[in-house]
Amino acid sequence: MLKRTKGYLLLALLVLTGLAGNTHSNSISGKERRSLVNSLKDSKASFLKSVKGLSEAQLNFKPAPDRWSVKECIYHLALAENSLWSLADAQLKQPANPEKRSEIKMTDEMVTKALTDRSHKVKTSEFLEPDKAKWKSADEALEEFSDKRSNLVKYVKTTTEDVRNHIVEMPFGYLDTYQLMLMISGHTLRHTQQIEEVKADPGFPKQ
Repeated sequence: MLKRTKGYLLLALLVLTGLAGNTHSNSISGKERRSLVNSLKDSKASFLKSVKGLSEAQLNFKPAPDRWSVKECIYHLALAENSLWSLADAQLKQPANPEKRSEIKMTDEMVTKALTDRSHKVKTSEFLEPDKAKWKSADEALEEFSDKRSNLVKYVKTTTEDVRNHIVEMPFGYLDTYQLMLMISGHTLRHTQQIEEVKADPGFPKQ
């Protein structure tokens, strides 16, 4: 009986101190974590599938002078992957600011819908223009994109940061850093759609 009582006391202590395998109470829920991980992985897979096996002629084809080629979309996504995560990471290194939560007007679903709605065209920031790319080829940009996305997925799987209470001000309003990471995924899907539009153009090279 004494041994059993000691066992119950030890279990209670583990639960109270968080050593029973639970993440920090201020972290995202298991459902939120899985949802974001799946979104990041699925959007990456869709993007990489859309550009797999394309020739140089196909990568460089532009439907019109004012529209991006597939290669330019790749460069833009690789630039944005680093930039958006740097923004989230910088915010997470600051003290949590839950007093700003009331400023957030968008739900997670609204963030994703807004990013993937191609009916609304948005001019990108100058530093994310494809001509700012440092890579010598699409393959180099894709490799860096893949590495950074894999690191982000690892982060989301393991973080105990209070990502819902780190609020960042964007040009269009306030988001928490969970939503900012969701935005990274939605942004990838947006430009994957753009790539598919280029590939569907009648003038797109056969090979």
